[in-house]
Amino acid sequence: MNARAYAPAPDTEDDVGAWLKILSKYRQPRFGRSSFELLVTVLPFAVLWAGAYISVFLGFPIGLILVLPAAAFLLRLFMIQHDCGHGSFFARRRLDNWTGRVLGVLTLTPYDYWRRAHAAHHASAGNLDERGVGDITTLTITEYQALPWSRRLAYRLYRHPLVMFGIGPAWLFLFKQRLPFGMMGSGALPWISTMATNLAIAVLAALMIWAIGLVPFLLVHLPIVLIAGAAGVWLFYVQHQFEETHWSKTEDWQFPESALHGASHYDLPLVLRWLTGNIGIHHVHHLSSRIPYYRLPEVLRDHPELAGIGRITLWQSIQCVKLVLWDEKSRKLLSFRDAAKAAKTS
Repeated sequence: MNARAYAPAPDTEDDVGAWLKILSKYRQPRFGRSSFELLVTVLPFAVLWAGAYISVFLGFPIGLILVLPAAAFLLRLFMIQHDCGHGSFFARRRLDNWTGRVLGVLTLTPYDYWRRAHAAHHASAGNLDERGVGDITTLTITEYQALPWSRRLAYRLYRHPLVMFGIGPAWLFLFKQRLPFGMMGSGALPWISTMATNLAIAVLAALMIWAIGLVPFLLVHLPIVLIAGAAGVWLFYVQHQFEETHWSKTEDWQFPESALHGASHYDLPLVLRWLTGNIGIHHVHHLSSRIPYYRLPEVLRDHPELAGIGRITLWQSIQCVKLVLWDEKSRKLLSFRDAAKAAKTS
């Protein structure tokens, strides 16, 4: 056996809590690596953004194809902001927080507001009694059947792919995050952060519009934001909305089990893994959110038994779009059609 042999891993089904201790040694970030990750994400984003603008300026609209990779790097900047929110990027609170706040101006995501909501998501993911903060609204079959037809229609529209991955991200990033509703009892910081972020966004946008003009700015930046936002919502969706996910009521809910089995391992191709900051290794991230994203592959390398838990491929993730209702009997997410069949046989 390799000299770096590890103690036998706990059974992933019966003793998931033991993984918390095993994963603790991966929590320390490397300052140089984190700085490098930030640099190789910010610089390509700036270059691609400038390239898209230059193509517009020179009258070569074909160059707007550069908004696609620019959006991918903006998404990666959000993943860095995400790690900052967990205190896992530099593991220095002030540096993490201010890095996250600056990146929030680019990602249109007020850092302190988002950080509070995301912490609530991590603390309650998979708990049927604590849904609604920082997650995608998911109803049980019983709850859906009890709704009047108008609210059933509203839920169907909400879960429609055009709304979920098109209208929804635009609403979230352009409008909803401009005011931190839902944080009324969380003190002044989310409001201060949101207003400061809004002001910084307005100043930066005004300077860019002054420098290059309104139309070129919108032609370049708006598609980048919308594409990155849609991709971000898609990733968040498939990380928890898959058939074998985990939901339970408070009396049965346990954090380690919910983290390990309620989040997916979205096994993406290598390039997409890099661009998404390894966020597809989401079950490990939920179990130990202080692990820097660039160390998550180390966990799967050293503990390959984790790779098969909640694993979905790129093709399988597309099939997850139809899964919309939680069946408490079969403990699976079902489509509207399958949920109707399950309701008839119950």
